[in-house]
Amino acid sequence: MNSTAENTLVRGGTFAVLTSDGGVTGRGGALPDGLFQRDARHLSRWTLTVNGTTPSVLVTSAREASAHRVLSPPGTRDEPPAFTVFREQALASGLLTERLRITSNRPGTTRVTIALTADADFADQFELRSDGRTYDKSGARRTASVRPDGVTFAYERGDWHSRTTVSATPAPAAVEPLGGKDTAHRLQWHISLPGHGTADISLLVAAHPHGASEPASPLTPSRAAAESDAHIADFSHPPLPVPPGSPAGLAAACARGLKDLAGLLVPATGADGEQVLVPGAGVPWFLTLFGRDSLLTSFFALPYRPELAAATLSALAAAQGTVHDTARGEQPGRIVHEIRHGELAHFRQVPYGRYYGAVDSTPLFLVLLEEYVRTSGSPAAAGRFERQARAAIAWMFRYGGLDEHGYLVYSPDPHGLVNQNWKDSDGAICSPDGTQAQGPIAVAEAQGYAYDALLRTARLARSHWKDTPYAQRLEAAAADLRTRFLQDFWMDTPDFPALALDGQGQQVAALASDAGHLLWSGILDEPRSRRVGKRLLEPDFFSGWAIRTLAAGQGAYHPLSYHRGSAWPHDNAVIALGLARCGLADEARTLATGLLDAAGHHGHRLPEVMAGYDRDDHPQPVPYAHSCSPQAWAAATPLALLTAL
Repeated sequence: MNSTAENTLVRGGTFAVLTSDGGVTGRGGALPDGLFQRDARHLSRWTLTVNGTTPSVLVTSAREASAHRVLSPPGTRDEPPAFTVFREQALASGLLTERLRITSNRPGTTRVTIALTADADFADQFELRSDGRTYDKSGARRTASVRPDGVTFAYERGDWHSRTTVSATPAPAAVEPLGGKDTAHRLQWHISLPGHGTADISLLVAAHPHGASEPASPLTPSRAAAESDAHIADFSHPPLPVPPGSPAGLAAACARGLKDLAGLLVPATGADGEQVLVPGAGVPWFLTLFGRDSLLTSFFALPYRPELAAATLSALAAAQGTVHDTARGEQPGRIVHEIRHGELAHFRQVPYGRYYGAVDSTPLFLVLLEEYVRTSGSPAAAGRFERQARAAIAWMFRYGGLDEHGYLVYSPDPHGLVNQNWKDSDGAICSPDGTQAQGPIAVAEAQGYAYDALLRTARLARSHWKDTPYAQRLEAAAADLRTRFLQDFWMDTPDFPALALDGQGQQVAALASDAGHLLWSGILDEPRSRRVGKRLLEPDFFSGWAIRTLAAGQGAYHPLSYHRGSAWPHDNAVIALGLARCGLADEARTLATGLLDAAGHHGHRLPEVMAGYDRDDHPQPVPYAHSCSPQAWAAATPLALLTAL
């Protein structure tokens, strides 16, 4: 999110949310500010004053990992400010660099006192959410120690140790604690500027999270910004092959998406211990490896940036479940849902250190693997990940529910996620009146993924593993799943598939966008696919910007609900690929045009989610208040639209 009120910088698994003047207030809630790495806030206060006052912002501009501001102390028309402050900030992995340039506007000597108040609260991101949860952190201790060139903030709790260092050149004249309960310190410089002269202060904030390697060598803001620009330029080249006659804004949205994806890459460990860069899900809450998010992002980008799929497959293969751990949902062969590095995960106060509560990551891993092998010209991946692929198939049958229930199912996790498909908020899998389904729950789209995964893995077995009997078993299972699905999920009266089956095998009859994923996976026959595709473009589903998660007019519908009436670009990207698969080119173009028009209102960047309000009633897409931006699978959505068109 880049606006006049906030700047979000992201680079190398680190992000910073800064106020318009470049500061940090320490707030939580929907968009906490600060410097974040590995799920912790390493800078919670960063307040600049000049001669005891807060300067006004004259200009602010931000790019992916750098920001520039022009600040002014108070002045009047007849007594204009005696000096101007130019503030340049840039982000690198684990580092926030800053240069303050103070320039005199007068011919005589000007004296300036610069003060920066800094603090680090080391809050875990789960503490900062506005969900009312609190966590016992008995024994935790925060300290601050003055150093010759600044201050070091430290946090200890048991075997957990984190630090943040703030250093400056020239060294401050004074570093003083503010007192009170926090560890905030004020750094001060007393500067004497000659007539029209200039003075510089260089600052470096370095995050030292628990368990992480030391940050890279310090860079100047201009050098850090240049390296970020070079990284983005390298990732964005070559430009995507957008053909003439494409909907307006497609080229710009693809270019914006590539820039965002470049910034969202985070380090991870691959299957052979190698270091890889994978798409982190999004800022501010999800800058880490997510199974489902990273898989779909990589699938959307595969025709254009296959290295994302290679990295994601390797990282997820490395984290594949090997044991039974009920607390985090781990089972042999299961693909991880998310990996967290924060304090609360370390002490298992949240289950998400390595959490497996997803019904769909495992089949999507198989879908991406086969697609990567088939389209990238890299057959070696079929052999490299054969063991993990077979284990994933075994999980689908033994633990995922195909043997016992005939479908992939999940049961609500009392300590984690109630719903474990992509619509993972409480109450998202519901009847038309809004009643949450009771498990074990079989959601529609996961059955489509399972069907596709079985067929794709059979192709790998036949063509690369030379195991024809195994391929035949998987093909037979896929055919059986498809037949059963059409019998159990199809609702004759609305002529539409149910959202899910509940634990009693009853249809969860809400009309939902999940049906569009069935076009992509191919589990529906052609006549049903075409009818569903056309139905999704009717006004109760299609807002004019995008297809809603739930069709309007149902009791459960709410345009500002996370999953019960909002519209998600990545959801629409899957649907667009499905529309293209079943030959509904006009519908795919209509959907793409709406999404690209929405992107045009956000600087060609698609947000994670939009409100479901109708375009006829609102000339601009209504934002969803808690939307992440940038978000990886939203950034990759224009790439999927390019493929679909």
